[in-house]
Amino acid sequence: MKPFADHFSAIAADYAAARPTYPRALFAYLADLAPARGRVWDCAAGNGQAAVPLADQFEEVIATDASAEQIGQMPAHPRIRRYAAPAEASGLEDGSVDLVTVAQALHWLPLPAFWDEARRVLRPGGILAVWTYGIQRVDHREIDDRVGSFYQSVVGPFWAPERRLVETGYRTIEFPFAELEPPGFDMSLEWQLPAFLAYVRTWSATNRFLNERGFDPVVELGHELEPHWGAGARRVRWPLSLRVGRSGSPDA
Repeated sequence: MKPFADHFSAIAADYAAARPTYPRALFAYLADLAPARGRVWDCAAGNGQAAVPLADQFEEVIATDASAEQIGQMPAHPRIRRYAAPAEASGLEDGSVDLVTVAQALHWLPLPAFWDEARRVLRPGGILAVWTYGIQRVDHREIDDRVGSFYQSVVGPFWAPERRLVETGYRTIEFPFAELEPPGFDMSLEWQLPAFLAYVRTWSATNRFLNERGFDPVVELGHELEPHWGAGARRVRWPLSLRVGRSGSPDA
C-alpha cells in the first residue's frame, strides 16, 4: 500500500488562501453526467476547493482527506459532511454515491486501492471524475520564462516523483472505468504579483526547498518578476486536464 504523502498539512491555511478556484461550469457538467444529484464523495478534498461548489449541485457532499489539518480548513456548509479518512477507506456504504471526484490529488493516492474503493461506493452508472493542472501561463514571455526556470531549475529537484503524473495530465495513469470525452475547462484569475507569489509558496517543491535549504526561494523570484509584472493585475491561466468515467469496466 502506498503510504500517505503529506505535503500540505503544515501549510494548510496558506494553501486554502492562495490556491486558484475551479470554474463553476465544471461542476455543472459533472452534475449533469451523474445519474442523480443525491450524494457526491470528494476524496482528498483538502480545504474544500471542489467540495464547496459541488454543494451547489448535490444534496450532500462527503468530503474526506487523510490530512486532518487540511480538512479543518474547509468552511462549514450545511450540505457538506467532512472528516479525515484515507482514500482507500472512505467509510461510505456500498453503492451510495452518484459521483466521486478527486481534484489535483490523484497523484498522491494509493492506486489501485482507491479505484476499488470508488467502484465500491458508486451506484450503478455513477461517475468518477479526476482532474489536475500543471504550470500556469501569464502570457508574458519574460514572466513565463522566469517562472518556468524557477519551476525546472530552482525547485525542480524538490518535486516528488508523482509530479510527473501532473505534468502528463494524468494521461499515463491506467483509468479502469468506461471513459467519457469531456469538454475543456480552464481556471483563470486576475492576480497582482503578491497573490501569485503566495500561490508559488504553496507548491510542494517550494516547501521542500525551504525546509531543506533554510531560506525562501520565492523572495528572489519576486525580485525578478516585479519589473515585468508591474503594480497591476495580470491574468493567470491554468488549463485543466480532466478524466471522466462511468462505473463499470472500460469495455462496458
